[in-house]
Amino acid sequence: MTTKSATDLVREAKQHIENLTPEQVSRELNAGKAALIDLREPDELAQTGTIPGAVHAPRGMLEFYADPTLPYHKPAFDRAKRLILHCASGGRSALAVATLKQMGYENVAHLDGGIKAWKEAGLPVSA
Repeated sequence: MTTKSATDLVREAKQHIENLTPEQVSRELNAGKAALIDLREPDELAQTGTIPGAVHAPRGMLEFYADPTLPYHKPAFDRAKRLILHCASGGRSALAVATLKQMGYENVAHLDGGIKAWKEAGLPVSA
């Protein structure tokens, strides 16, 4: 059995998911075509701010929030809608998109480069 690093897993996930630029995500959000899910931990939100309108769902709770049969389910996780996930730099969100696809979500993508790329593109962040 071959051992893989976290970097290997992220690289593989990105080959099988939709990777969006900050500009593409901004256009989808402005058009009202997608829900944005922020996978970062609470302390990260406090340190770097949030993308306006994003729903917070820490990566550790993703599968539980996304499963409609569980009491933890969040309405933002709707299989009929477009979901875009993001984290700090794109690793966790790439892995999370791959996980949601395994759970039956079809219209899901991630912000490649995360909030870091979003900020570098000069897009708005709230405190």
